[in-house]
Amino acid sequence: QGELFVHRASQFSFSYTVDGLSAWFLIVLSALAIPVAIYSIGYFAQGHFERRSVFVAAAFNGLIGAVELVFVAGDAITFLFAWELMTLVTAALVATEHEQRENRSAAYLYLVMSHVGTGCLIAGFLALATAAGSVSFSTILSGNVARGPMRDALFGLFFIGFGVKAGIIPLHVWLPEAHPAAPTSISALMSGVLLKAGIYGIVRVCAFGLGVPRLSWGVIVLALGGLSAVLGVLYALMQHDIKRLLAYHSIENIGIILLGLGAGMMALAYGRSELAWIGVAASLYHVLNHAVFKGLLFLGAGDVVTTTGTRQIEQFGGLLRRMPWTGLFFLVGAMAISGLPPLNGFASEWLTFQAFLFGFRGSAEPLVHFLFPVGGALLALTAALAAACFVKAFGISFLALPRSQAAAAAREAPAVMLVPQALLAALCVALGLFPGVVLRVLGRVLASLPGLRPQPGTAAWNGIGMASGGGAFDHVVPLVFAAALVCGIALAGALAARSGFATRRVPTWGCGG
Repeated sequence: QGELFVHRASQFSFSYTVDGLSAWFLIVLSALAIPVAIYSIGYFAQGHFERRSVFVAAAFNGLIGAVELVFVAGDAITFLFAWELMTLVTAALVATEHEQRENRSAAYLYLVMSHVGTGCLIAGFLALATAAGSVSFSTILSGNVARGPMRDALFGLFFIGFGVKAGIIPLHVWLPEAHPAAPTSISALMSGVLLKAGIYGIVRVCAFGLGVPRLSWGVIVLALGGLSAVLGVLYALMQHDIKRLLAYHSIENIGIILLGLGAGMMALAYGRSELAWIGVAASLYHVLNHAVFKGLLFLGAGDVVTTTGTRQIEQFGGLLRRMPWTGLFFLVGAMAISGLPPLNGFASEWLTFQAFLFGFRGSAEPLVHFLFPVGGALLALTAALAAACFVKAFGISFLALPRSQAAAAAREAPAVMLVPQALLAALCVALGLFPGVVLRVLGRVLASLPGLRPQPGTAAWNGIGMASGGGAFDHVVPLVFAAALVCGIALAGALAARSGFATRRVPTWGCGG
């Protein structure tokens, strides 16, 4: 923990502090920012980016620095300064290729929506600072400042302010416009890290900074999380632009994060600290997992868009033969975002589902008996629709025959762009195979938040493993998953290497047409 004074005579000071929650989001930032920075060396070496290379490099680092400052800000002044800096730098990056009108429009829409959210944050922090006589987070977010109706008003202001940045439906309108407009490596950073700044604010302020959450707050978070998850994936299914498709999947995954957080907030309102621990842990686990697999998918999409010159999926096809490494890494990301074991998306989504199941089975509250099964059903539906979407996206893009001259002439990306994808793909596997390790780290993070109390065996996966206390399943189940994965790869390799298969050339089936 530390503090930096800008001016000794000033009434206010810039300060920073690092606790468990800040440290977790810094881990998320680093896990994605480092691979994306390496990838950007190759990506921005393209001819049409050369004259903007200095600007892009400065803005890229400025964005990372601003997000980092958001996560470690120790008072409202520092936080709002970092928040505004993050907004302005992001808008500049979205408008990097400002010659195109849609990119300028996307940057303008992002600025307008962001400043609506910032206005809500300023009003909320001003009310807290006036009531407490301080701008320090240790004072105004202690849970003892706001009382009565003021708490509800502040929750509304902060949830709207942070919800705009997180892209929660119905505050999401900027997101599917800005993500495709930005350079692809910036899109990866925006989806994996920028949206998480909004989630950080919701967790820091709405869930734990205004006292024990009201039941209605948890219901709102859970309901909007379910709405964002289902509508996000439904919108994604209708997209033909690969970056817009991934943008809508960001909304979907923000919804999944809020489902876990909403369950945790409802549990806190009921005084069930062990259930709250599971819900918040699932939410923060998915924060990390989404950053990893969505960053991987955006980088893979960047390879494809770079070599084909288009974002339209129907113009791809046959890319797996021409870009085998990109295809492999994209497939790993697609499986992870679809919640398939043994990858990381399955780990956090299953833990979220366990929060709903555990809460339903151990609760007598009628509202829980209604909302938790609905939340679990929405989560299951979202995972199924995500799998269907990526079967379509991967099949049309990488399989079959090329659908354009550009796809037929596609070439594999250079090593400097492939190595970061390999790192992220390896993280997808590691975070899925060893969830017990992640939960032990999260246990230390959650220990810094009020009202959360883990209970041995509570976070167990009912026979699938991942006990929070480091049970036997932590070691057995990852080994089973790993063995099954290795055996499957070995079997596929053996079948592919056999020379006994006869090649037949037949006309392509036209589905009876």
